[in-house]
Amino acid sequence: MDERFVRSLGALEESELAALRRKKLLIAGCGGLGGYLAEYLLRLGVGEIVAADSERFERSNLNRQLLCTEESVGRRKAFSAAERAALVAPDCRFTGHICRLDEKTLPGLLRGCDAALDALDNVESRRLLKAACDAEGIPCVFGAVGGWVATAALSLPGDALPELLYPEDYVQEDRSVLPFTPALGAALQAALCARYLCGRHVEAGRLYCFDLLEMDFREIRLTAAPPRGEGNG
Repeated sequence: MDERFVRSLGALEESELAALRRKKLLIAGCGGLGGYLAEYLLRLGVGEIVAADSERFERSNLNRQLLCTEESVGRRKAFSAAERAALVAPDCRFTGHICRLDEKTLPGLLRGCDAALDALDNVESRRLLKAACDAEGIPCVFGAVGGWVATAALSLPGDALPELLYPEDYVQEDRSVLPFTPALGAALQAALCARYLCGRHVEAGRLYCFDLLEMDFREIRLTAAPPRGEGNG
């Protein structure tokens, strides 16, 4: 076994680490959540990662986005993600795509993937990603952050996660994000994804919600719309 994964043994079986090397994932968005997701999944040992984002880094991203530095401001987020991947895990087949995520691009990006991770920052794109994942028959691991709050959930093909999270009258009330909430949100997503990819039990249809201001954790069964306010990447 590659020595880099020795400290993962015990928490994960050697067979599970080998299985992760055979998996392919899409990270939709390379901003706050997406940068941390790439970092975690690269270090976990996922064999192939496709990352997609159409935006460039802005100075307002410096407070929370791992891949954003004074040097990378103005650069494409997907390029920075690919460069980071080459430094952290050069054996991972990592591809960064500069494109909008829509009905035209998503089928190609998802082709051959075992799961997708939602690191987006708007409701419409989330709905499009979920619909494309349903068409491919693969799960989507939702994640969102807002202020002090980080949330994550596993969505299986055919469920109604977007409608439950974002009803028609949904209004995003606060676009603030603190430096540490994307790291926690991405950690929740990565853990859910790792459990699913390794064949461990993961209960879908539950929203895991951490409020770091109140140090409160809630597990919400998604049979009704959850509290508003979480939606940034």
